[in-house]
Parts: sequence; C-alpha cells; structure tokens
Amino acid sequence: MYRPILATKLYIPPPRPNTVLRPRLIERLNAGLYRKLTLISTSAGFGKTTLLSEWASVCEQPVAWLSLDEEHNDPTRFLVYFVSALQTLTLSKVEGVPQLGEGVLSALKSPQPPPLNSLLTTLINEITAVSENVILVLDDYHLIEFEPVDQVLEFLLQHLSPPSMHLIIATREDPPLPLARLRARGQLTELRAPDLRFTQVETTEFLNQVMDLKLSAEEIIALENRTEGWIAGLQLAAISLQGHPDTASFIKSFSGSHYFVLDYLVEEILEQQPKSIQNFLLSTSILDRLCGSLCDAVLPQASTPGQEILEHLERTNLLLVPLDDKREWYRYHHLFTDALQVRLTQGHPDHVAELHLRACAWYKQHNFRSNAIHHALAARHFERAADLIELEWSANIGSAYQHATWTKWVLALPDELVRTRTTLSIGLAWELLFSGQLQAAENRLKDANRLLEANTRDALETSSINQAENIFHLQQQLLSLAWAFHAQAMSNHADTIKYARQTLHHLSETNHYIAGLASSLLGLAYWRNGDLETAVQYMSDAIARLRTTGHIVFAISGAYTLASLKIAQGRLFDAVNLYKETLLFATAQGEPVLPGTTDLHLGLSKLYHEQGNEEAANQHLQKCEALGKRAALPEWPYGLYLVQAQLKVEQGELDDALKLLEDAEQLYHRSPVPNLCPIAALKTRIWLRQGR
Repeated sequence: MYRPILATKLYIPPPRPNTVLRPRLIERLNAGLYRKLTLISTSAGFGKTTLLSEWASVCEQPVAWLSLDEEHNDPTRFLVYFVSALQTLTLSKVEGVPQLGEGVLSALKSPQPPPLNSLLTTLINEITAVSENVILVLDDYHLIEFEPVDQVLEFLLQHLSPPSMHLIIATREDPPLPLARLRARGQLTELRAPDLRFTQVETTEFLNQVMDLKLSAEEIIALENRTEGWIAGLQLAAISLQGHPDTASFIKSFSGSHYFVLDYLVEEILEQQPKSIQNFLLSTSILDRLCGSLCDAVLPQASTPGQEILEHLERTNLLLVPLDDKREWYRYHHLFTDALQVRLTQGHPDHVAELHLRACAWYKQHNFRSNAIHHALAARHFERAADLIELEWSANIGSAYQHATWTKWVLALPDELVRTRTTLSIGLAWELLFSGQLQAAENRLKDANRLLEANTRDALETSSINQAENIFHLQQQLLSLAWAFHAQAMSNHADTIKYARQTLHHLSETNHYIAGLASSLLGLAYWRNGDLETAVQYMSDAIARLRTTGHIVFAISGAYTLASLKIAQGRLFDAVNLYKETLLFATAQGEPVLPGTTDLHLGLSKLYHEQGNEEAANQHLQKCEALGKRAALPEWPYGLYLVQAQLKVEQGELDDALKLLEDAEQLYHRSPVPNLCPIAALKTRIWLRQGR
C-alpha cells in the first residue's frame, strides 16, 4: 500500500525577517550552479538552512527543496520524496508530455516496483529533456545512514550535470559520495565552517541591528572571539543579553563549549520562560516536527492551544524554525531540542514514555504509520509498536519485498516478543529468504509454525471472528509458501511440492497472487525432478495468474523459466516464440523498461546461437548488454557470464572462459531456481579439454 508523503518536507523555509544578508556566500552559491554539486558541510548551528533559504528566495532559477529525516533511509521512500520535490518546480513543458517524474512515481506506487536503477535511468532522461536547469536542495543529509540511498545519489551525480541538474546538500558530516573525484574534476563547490562563520562585520550587524543590543566594538570583538563566529552561539548569547544587567561580565563568562551551551540553553533560556511555556517546550521536544494539533495531542491538558503557543514562540525568536509559508509546521533548533530532551529526561523520566505514546496515537490517526512506529519504539511500548509493524507488513503484502526500514523496526523489538507474533515471524522470515539467509529464515519459520499450531486466533482479541479467521488463513498461506520457497532453495523438492500444495489448499479462489507464486514453485520443483510436462503446466498457470494480478515482473520471470523448460523439452521454436511474445508484452508496459527485459534478450541470443543464426544472436546479445542491470532480474549477471564463457570455449580461449566462470561463481547464491549447470561441472569440462 502506498504511504502518503508529508508535504511540509518539500517546502522551502521562508527567509527570516531582519536576517544578516550574506552576499559573499550568495555569490558563491550562484557560481556553483555550473558544477554538479554544492556541499555545505558543518556542525550544527552554522546557519546552513538559513543561508539556503535566503539564497532560494533571490535565486533567479526555480529551486526544489527536500528536508530529510530518518524515513528517507529507505531508498524507495527517498526516491518518492525526491521526485515529489522535483514536481514542485514550475518548468516549461512540451505539450502532451507528462509531468516530470510522473511515470517513476506511478511505478514506485505499484505492487512490485522495478529496480531503482531502472527508475533512475528514466528519471535522468526526463530531467535531461527539461529546458531549464533543475536545482534541488537536500537538507539534513546527515540523517541518511543507509548505503543504498547514498548509491542512488551517487548514480544521479554520475549521470547528471548542469545545465540538466544541480544538487545542493546541507549536512553535519560529509556524505559517503565521491567528493575527491568531483573536487579534482572541478565539479564540486564546498562551503564549510570557516566559510559560514560570521565575519566581524556580519557579527556587528547581527548583534546591534538584528538583535538591537547596542554593544561596543570591544564587546562585539570579545563575543566574536568567544563564539569564533559560530552563529548559533552568537544567537544564544544575544537572546540572553537582551535585558541582561551586566553585559561585560556576561560576555567575559560566555563559552562556546558544547556542553556549556547545552547547559546555557536550559538555564538562561528555558528557565526564563513562564512555567506553562517551559512545560510546552519540554513536552514537545520529543517531536521532530510540530504543528498545533500534534502539540495539542501531546499536551491534552494545556489551557492554550498549541498553534497559539507556536506562533508566540516564533514571534519571540525562541529557536523555532518555520517549515512552511503557512506557519503550520515548525521544528526547534537542533541544539535546543537536544538541551530540552536532556532536561526532560533528567527532570521527568517517568513522563517521557507517555508523551511518545500520545504522539504515536496522533500519527496513527493521521495515517503516518512510520512516525507512529518511531514513537512507540521510543516509548518502549513494544506491544503497540509490534501491532503497528504488523499492520505495515499486512498493508504491503504483494509488494514482493518490504522496505529495509521494516526489518530495522522488527529488529528493534525484543526477540522474545517477535517470537510470539505470527505475522512478525512470517514477515521477517520472508525478508531473510529474499536476502539468502536461509538458516535464519528457517528459525523464524519454525517460530511461526509453533504459533500457528497453538492457534493464533485466540490472540486476536480485538478482531471479530471473521477477521480472525481471515488473518489466520492468510498466515497459513504465507507460511506454507515461505516453507516451499525455503525447501526449493535447499533443493528439497519433495517438501517444495508438499508446502506449495498446502498453500493452494488453503487459498480462496480469487487469491491469484499467492496461487501464482505457489504454482511457480511447483513448476520449479517438477522441473528439477525431471517431470517437464507437469512443470510446464504449473509454470503456465503461474504466469497467467501473475499477469491477472498485475505482478508483471514475476510474470516475466516465470516466462523466462518457462522458456527454459521448453528448451529442456527440445521445443526450441516454442521457446523462441515465448521469448518474443513476452518481450512484446514487457515492451507494451511502457517506460521504464521492466526488469526481466534484459534476460529475455539474453535468452533469445542463446537460442539463435544454438540455431546458427549468429546475426540475430549478436543483435540480442548487444541489446542485453546495453540494457544491463537496470532492466534485469537479479540472476542476470550470473547467466551472462555463463553465456560469455561458452562463447570463449567455442573460440578456443579456454583460460578466458575459466576466468568468466570464476566471476560467475562469485555471484551465485542458492535460490529456488534449479542450478542445472553447476560451475564445477563447466570448469571440469574445460580442464579436460586442456588435458588437466
């Protein structure tokens, strides 16, 4: 199920009134637009977001914005937000041409999205076709900790450059991107702490004009030296100096030490507020973003509405950052959040969990399940978190793979709790199966078996009888199917047949998706047992069912397998026709090119080579190599190495053939597809030809 995005993450923060203008930095940002990447990398409090907000307001070209958070560690969600941000731009469009990224977003919302590289290639082509320079700001990139998201960005940087697109990254630490290469090629503009520190002129303007402190030149220099131009430190000092009776003694005692600043935030800012405001600040510090109704949910007994308090905090410059131009969503300055959370934990440790649970309830009500899960885990209310994580799994059944974040959530739960939850055990088992961790998957499947045997329907206390029955039967189906997958990957074909038939026995007439997968596993098992006719029947049934449910990639994969079965039967012309028909079907789906298309070209190349039609064989091999991984199934590189090795053998280049087989061997992992040509056997044949 497609999850909605939070639109405020796409808003450009409005420039603050009476800010210090920084033309020297604006000029550098403008000059950097002719390079691939601008990197603004400093620790917290150097005004990265403020600078970019000011620059975007005066930039003569359209700018898109994406404020990142932990949710974007899932590559698919990152790309959904990335494309959505680009769609906020007002770009010149050719009549009849869809909106930028529209096809990519549709593919991402499908039950089984194509590989990211395929989608990225389509997106790159669309961006390149736009006449204007596309500019995108990625703010708070330090929150990205998952390598596949970095790989998405690296792919884009590698294939896009001005005038097509310019990326701006604001972060607290350097991202794991090829910065050295970009720097050496003159494709990188960098702004770091020495660049962002206030100069003496800027410090004077900030303290005396923006903050209206009327300090002497000596006091300004002293304060600048104390803070080393650190903007957050200057702002914290200036807020406290307003109305302070002894300016000189304050400046003399002020320190830029990180721990001191946190203490200072509490003592000199928080404790100067009325008790009601203190309570509001402490209680809402658990939130990454704040809006009026969310604050009301966290503080249901407050006498003043949350929106009024937020507007008051903004007016008084109390380190509150607006996130949209409607003054609806805000966040606290990061250092302020840290200080507030420390004080909250120290002063009210028993209150923290309840605050998180209230936030969890609000996010669940507003269908932001990932945020709800975050707060349930933070509250250590693992039962509630488990309920929500199970809902997320159930909502995405049929998507082939769950997102990486889902597995991370499950692993954050106590293992003893996971082992009492049937849906969690089954879901985690599937994730482990897809990643090739067969032994770990088997352990989770055994847990699920135990739970179902104890009749998990008794545990569904909040469901009606019919709901409980439906959930119970779905769990049975998914568990049997997972055991069939596991058995086939372990070459236990008798158990594959047993569990796949169990799955079909429990199914309703209309569940073609699970039935299709079960039929495909039966086809693979009968193929391995040598019963090719039965294997063909089951695989044909699987393809028809998967096409019916819209799981096109699974259907293409099944067609590739069915063609291999036809070849094993000696029906080469039938196999050629099947490849051609499936290729036409895949092409008819439009852009982006679907996974499996590469494999179909590879299959046709092998068959035409067998038939002696070298011209057609070479044409399809060239198309296969040109499409590459972006339109391939996971096993394609392995198959390509085998084909290339066979060609080298026929050309008499046996050492090269062995090298290709060694490369293929590094890629192989056990899967349900029968390995009818083991690498060891192919190597042995070559060694015999070499007389070894």
